[in-house]
Amino acid sequence: MNTLSIQQLRCHHIGPIDLNVAAGQYVSFSGPSGAGKSILLKAIIDLIPNSGEVSFNGQRREHMRASQWRQQVGLLPAESFWWCNQVGDHFPELNEQQLKWFSQLGFDKQVLGWDVLRCSTGERQRLSLLRLLCHGPKALLLDEPTANLDKTNTENVEQIIQSYVQEQHCPVIWISHDPIQIKRIASQHYILEQDGQLQKEAA
Repeated sequence: MNTLSIQQLRCHHIGPIDLNVAAGQYVSFSGPSGAGKSILLKAIIDLIPNSGEVSFNGQRREHMRASQWRQQVGLLPAESFWWCNQVGDHFPELNEQQLKWFSQLGFDKQVLGWDVLRCSTGERQRLSLLRLLCHGPKALLLDEPTANLDKTNTENVEQIIQSYVQEQHCPVIWISHDPIQIKRIASQHYILEQDGQLQKEAA
């Protein structure tokens, strides 16, 4: 049920990677700059050339349309991208729960009318997480989702993600360089070395 399975995944200098992330499980990645952590997430979601087998909930990636795969396995990149000028053009119609998430992260509904260019880096980062969750992915790939946020917003982001994961039973891969955060959120932690090998850190 909602397991993300990665077998013999290779991309550039990375791999082979074998990893299973169960429903509701948090697995964290860290490692030196340039080791390829962001590349690995992009390979999992099939945004860049790679080889190996990746499946979700028993369904192999190559048996789905790319849009269907990326709807189920959602990537939050380290740097958000916005293809429309207005914030609201990136969101579906919001329900009551989703509006609560906006409020928790310091926004009211008027933010949907904002021009993306007026948003700060931290605001865009929070909005990109909201955009991802509002589209309902069943697995989460999170590339440093709190890197540019203060303590309060970091706590709020973690709470929203935890609530979403609990409700949706999502497997989660979370890139973080904060050892305190890693201990707080992750049940397993791996280090991606410069040689492209993923090493499990002892508990």
